[in-house]
Formats: sequence, structure tokens, C-alpha cells
Amino acid sequence: MNTQYLAKVVDLTDPASNRILNMTVDEARALLLRQPAQAVRDIEGSFALVAQEDKVVRLARSLDRPLRYFLAKRHEGPALVVANRIDAIADWLKAEGFEAQFQPNYTRMVPAHYVVQIHLVGCPDPDPVYERFFTPARNVHTGDLDQLGAGYIGALDREIDQWLRHLPADEPIGVCFSGGIDSGAVFLVTYHRLLKLGLSPSRLKAFTLSIENGPDLAQARTFLEQLGLSLFLEPIQAKPDALNVLDTIRIVEDYKALDVESATMALALCQGIRRQYPGWKHLVDGDGGDENLKDYPIEENPELTIRSVVNNRMLYQEGWGLGTIKHSLTYSGGFSRACTRSYAPAHHFGFDSFSPFTRPRVVEQAEGIPFASLTAMQVDKLYALKGEIVARGVKAVTGLEMPVFPKRRFQHGALPVASLRQRLPGREIEYRKQFLGLYS
Repeated sequence: MNTQYLAKVVDLTDPASNRILNMTVDEARALLLRQPAQAVRDIEGSFALVAQEDKVVRLARSLDRPLRYFLAKRHEGPALVVANRIDAIADWLKAEGFEAQFQPNYTRMVPAHYVVQIHLVGCPDPDPVYERFFTPARNVHTGDLDQLGAGYIGALDREIDQWLRHLPADEPIGVCFSGGIDSGAVFLVTYHRLLKLGLSPSRLKAFTLSIENGPDLAQARTFLEQLGLSLFLEPIQAKPDALNVLDTIRIVEDYKALDVESATMALALCQGIRRQYPGWKHLVDGDGGDENLKDYPIEENPELTIRSVVNNRMLYQEGWGLGTIKHSLTYSGGFSRACTRSYAPAHHFGFDSFSPFTRPRVVEQAEGIPFASLTAMQVDKLYALKGEIVARGVKAVTGLEMPVFPKRRFQHGALPVASLRQRLPGREIEYRKQFLGLYS
């Protein structure tokens, strides 16, 4: 009788989708498997990695893309199924005859900034071991706003420079652009870096979504006109009846109301770009900028206070964090969870997207800002801080005077808020039911 216990790893991720800039995917996997967790910080770029040796599996990802896993029970031993998407896991289980084991909330999301180590040793298998590979120092910078801006946007500039150097010299580049602080900074730094590298800025377009004359288009136009750069503006018109919440939930595989709203706009933007430019590939966006500089309306979330926002490391990037009651294993937390709102729409329409504000080097600069002393724990000062830091940084790096407009969410700028409420009236509990209905 064969008593050998066989563990199996099914890697459904696409290695070619990784955008690692300083080593091969195989070298990154070897580093993940054999080096201490902190060494993963040395991997430059965007990645979702699976590495295995015998019954030990290690997983890690960057902040800007998802990675999920599911442990299936087999007579001969467990099968760990790893994929970027929940539906890919479900499809594999169904094809192998294990569909009865599947529920979407049994999948697990690898949290950003951690190495997850799993031992496939028996039934029940032990809990994963989590080791942090990115621990930025907090409150280490001075309170000088000029220095803070130069450091923060200087890090953004280095990330965009590195990204541009790895693109084909003739490939066009689209910025997902609202004229807000984050997309504005990304556009201007990309424009500046193209000039510095001796590359043609004619490759660049600022794509702005407009549905029923949403306010972002006027803002984007004003932003670029003030800088004499209006020729780069490319409005993407969409019809409100094209917005489909169930499609959004299916594509992003989540049900958080604000993220569903944002992702619905991202899908409309990506679909519009693809319709106008069938061969377009590269997009860059400002996702992660709000999280870095803690620029969300605290009063809209009853769980938050300015003290919790200011005093918790990477709260908006990671949520409440591992080992806390509110941490969801199925969905991770913060932008670690919400990255699908932009990554999934871009991927769905065949774009290669880049979110430079999510890079560790940029997050590290943000975490070093002494928010407590600069704001004196006053909410209005916290909200004003982002524009001050980013505008000063853009000036220091590019020499350009960046216009700064009040914060507005993507979904509130792409179309008027009243129209948004008519088209996307749902609450989280309703979206959750729709999501679970995909597997019922």
C-alpha cells in the first residue's frame, strides 16, 4: 500500500505579468525562498511570487496587485492553489472535481509587505507564518515642508524614471488624469522625466473620464491650461447606461461600496481608452497617493479618529494589520485589499498599469513625515498638508507650479454625484449579496 503523503502546489499566476526591474522572476523566486524575509524589499517593481521547496511554500506580493490562495483537501495530500483571482481558483477546483470545497470566503489574500510561509504537512494544516519585509521608519523627517516635498516627489521621480527606462522607446503612455493632486503630480513628473531622458513627450496623453459632464474634465482642462500643456488632454466620454455594478463586482471580486464605485469608473475609463486606442498598453495612475498622505475624510468613517490615522503605521495601506480583530484574512486590509479597484479593470482590458505611489521607496518617504507635530492633531491641517507637500515637491523636482484643487473622489468627479447615486445606489450589504451570488 502506498502511504506516501503528497503535497501539491498549483501556481495559476502568470510569471510574465510580473514587472520586476532588477532581476529575473526566477531570481526573485529564489530570493523569496532562500533569503530572510527582509530581502524581498530588494525586489524592485511590481510582483506576485510563489516559491516552493518540498512542503514549504512562500508567497509575497507588492502593494499594487493581488495574490490569493486556497487549500484544497485531497486523499493523497493537500493542494495549495495560488492565483491572482478568486474565480481562477474556483475554476481549477471545479475542473478537478473539488468544487464542493469552495466558498469565496475560504480563499486567502496575501497581505502586502509580508512573506507568507505555508507548511503543507497534514490535516489540519498549520496556520501560515507571516514575516514583514517592509517596515518603514515613522516620523524621522524634519517638519520643513520644502524638504518633505522634495523627498516625497523626488522618490516618485526616481520610480517613474526607472519605469520609463524599461519601456520600449516608442510606446505611448497614458496617465489616468483628473487634475487632482496625485494624478497631477504623476503627469507632471512623467512629462518632466521624459524630457530629462531625451524622450519624446508626444508619447504622453492625459486621459480624463467624463460622464454627463462630470466636474473632473473642467478641472483637468484648467490644470493643464495653467501650465500651457492642454494639448495633452484626451477626454474619454462614456454613457451612464454603460455603468454596470454587477460587472464591476465580478471583475474586482469585492463589494466595498466606495471601491465598487471607483472601480466602476475605472472600468468605464479603461473601456473608453481601449475603444479609441485598440493597441494602447501602458497606463500610469495616482493610486496610493491618498493613502500615503492620509487624505481621506475621517468623518465619513466612524471607526477612525485623527489619532488612529496619524499614529498607526500605514493604516490606509494595510488596514488595521495582522493580528488584530478587524483584520480579514479573505481580503487583507486598506489599499492592500483595494488595489483591485484599479489593477483589475486595467488588467481586464489588457493594459499594463503602473501605480508609482505604491512603491516602497515612495511610501517610506511618506511614513517618515511627522504628521502629529505638523497637524497638532487637527483634521483641517491634515487635509491641507497633502497639497502643500506635493506642490512644493513638484516645484522642487520639475520647476513647475502645480495647481492644487480640493480633494474629490474619482467617482465624484467622473460624473455628477446626483447621477452617481442614481446609477450606483447600492450599499455594501447589497454588493456582498451580488458577489456571493456569483458562486451560488
